[in-house]
Amino acid sequence: MAVYHEGSRALQDQAGVRDMADHVGRAIGDRIKPVAAAFLELQPLLMLGAAAPDTGRVWATALAGQPGFVRATSAHQMSVTGRLHPDDPLLPALTTDGTEVATIALDPRTRRRMRLNGRLRPTGNGFEVEAERVFANCPKYIQRRERFELLSERTVGSPSHGGELTPEQRAFIASADTFFVASVHNGRVEISHRGGNPGFVRLDSPRRLSWQDYPGNAMFLTLGNLASDPRAGLLFLDWTTGTTLQLTGEGHTEFAADGERRVRFTVSETIETPGALPLRWSDPEPSPANPALTT
Repeated sequence: MAVYHEGSRALQDQAGVRDMADHVGRAIGDRIKPVAAAFLELQPLLMLGAAAPDTGRVWATALAGQPGFVRATSAHQMSVTGRLHPDDPLLPALTTDGTEVATIALDPRTRRRMRLNGRLRPTGNGFEVEAERVFANCPKYIQRRERFELLSERTVGSPSHGGELTPEQRAFIASADTFFVASVHNGRVEISHRGGNPGFVRLDSPRRLSWQDYPGNAMFLTLGNLASDPRAGLLFLDWTTGTTLQLTGEGHTEFAADGERRVRFTVSETIETPGALPLRWSDPEPSPANPALTT
């Protein structure tokens, strides 16, 4: 499988980083190496992205559990134990054999992250993913959170659905230092991390938000997808209450004369689920890579 498609290549050329992207791309494989397998088994949190089979909308979501709920069962297969909330928009995707899914395991304690994409097969207590693309990312823009608590009991609130962001949701996003974005291209899915100082996501209206695309690994996987297919899903987490805010809509990238890139996202649907995740994390230590915010 080609590492990059035409959308990613066009952006790499525009930014003048094709050589760097080729170098980084050589790390993408279809095998889960022993160090990656060991990393997975330590994680209490896994983010996922896919297109909902009933609507075609792209969503991002998360699963949590005792470390070991995600594990490599072979060099080409990852197993996940657990199920999504019955109202999660990706529940049909994760219970359908052959769904293309993207995953990212991010460890705030060590600022490490690993991505694994492939085809899904439901199991009796969760699902398995046959690995097609496996790779790690640099620690840039990951806020360190040194400790977590996994609750044995909790109350999950009723999800609230909407067509635009409420004032409370806009305040939640304005205070966020992290979110995840899922995107697609010809059926293939990616999910990636975005981080920065609170305020790095701007609220332009109840249905529009934007963020500056900070320099990264030069791959342009997400922006390359958006250039070809604007469908995307965003996931915001409240790291202290477990509440999740899922957004689906469309994104496109604007380029300024000085080379700055800004992604603008238009919301089609929102889902907020109080207490969706059983994890409670300690306060963040901002990444030293976070750029200062500009007005």
